[in-house]
Amino acid sequence: MSIGNTLLGLLEAGPKHGYDLKQLYDKQFRQDRPLHYGQVYSTLNRLLKNGLVEENGVEAGGGPDRKRYAITEAGVTNVEEWLKSPENPSVYLQNTLYTKVVLAILSGRGAHDLLDAQRGSHLRAMRELTARKTGGDLADQLICDHALFHLEADLRWLELTAARLDDLARQLAR
Repeated sequence: MSIGNTLLGLLEAGPKHGYDLKQLYDKQFRQDRPLHYGQVYSTLNRLLKNGLVEENGVEAGGGPDRKRYAITEAGVTNVEEWLKSPENPSVYLQNTLYTKVVLAILSGRGAHDLLDAQRGSHLRAMRELTARKTGGDLADQLICDHALFHLEADLRWLELTAARLDDLARQLAR
């Protein structure tokens, strides 16, 4: 996800301090890794340099002065273009799991145990996500559904690969 575009989108509702943006980001997007303050301020500095935000006042506080940022017309245009453009689908034509399967076969170790262990890992992750989804609000449910659908696709691949291991081993032996 583009942090810069996300912060711009959050600024469309009105000017905000970096602290407020970080809190709003964490609340709305509930990432497993929250956004760090340093990342917020470095992103705001880059957006300011590129003319996508402007300073909209400074307030003195107990610590350093707090700058308030507002989105510019160029920033609004940037968000509009970003929202209209589709994301590239995640296509994994060469991933680590496939590499491990091939290397297990080539080394004579076999890949059944590898696939079984991976299946178990995926199922554990799916159980954790399902529990999180069950106790979560709609935003959490949607985020978990996205991850669950990807894990389900991986499980289908694991099953298909397990069924084709002998054929793959013969092909690799050529």
